[in-house]
Amino acid sequence: MILYLNGIYVGLLILANIVAVKLFSLGDLAILPAAVVVFIFTYPIIDIIVELYGKEAGKQTVKAGLITQILAIIFIMITIQLPAAPVFGEQASFQAILGGSFRVIVASLVSYFISQHIVVYVFHKLKMRHGKKKLWFRNNMSVMISQIVDTSIFITIAFYGTIPTTALLGLILSQYLFKFIASICITPLVYLVVHMIRKREFIMEKV
Repeated sequence: MILYLNGIYVGLLILANIVAVKLFSLGDLAILPAAVVVFIFTYPIIDIIVELYGKEAGKQTVKAGLITQILAIIFIMITIQLPAAPVFGEQASFQAILGGSFRVIVASLVSYFISQHIVVYVFHKLKMRHGKKKLWFRNNMSVMISQIVDTSIFITIAFYGTIPTTALLGLILSQYLFKFIASICITPLVYLVVHMIRKREFIMEKV
């Protein structure tokens, strides 16, 4: 099952980068990039991997995700630079959607690498303390700690100096609150997947 989890994880990372250009609003409360809807599911997957297969498996998954994102960015940039055929009249739109800015790309990779390692570290430490008990606690605690780091780093690198400081802080707060609530809502899914895999496989769970 770990191969399926890794595949879903990497696929979600690539999808999040593709849809990141779309902004949506929650009424008058916040404006958020569509990527957060996808990205919030990557953290529970890491938690599930660390829960069942151990810390090193989680770290390897994070590393694979980073390498895959870098390769995706390289190939996207190559395809953007390919000369457009005369019948293809959407080159500008293609570039606008997939190109992104250098700052946003750097912000995404840096925040990803740091925050996902924090997820692995915090979750593993809590599992060492509680064993199989309190999965809900380590799942939410690891995600909530890492998400404040992820959101703060990404927003700061991507937008610092381009918008007022108050707006910057507002973006960080609104995105974090969205991720915080989403993490709590996804907790039952984590329990379901962990239960299904434990039932399906005889796993000598590692730490």
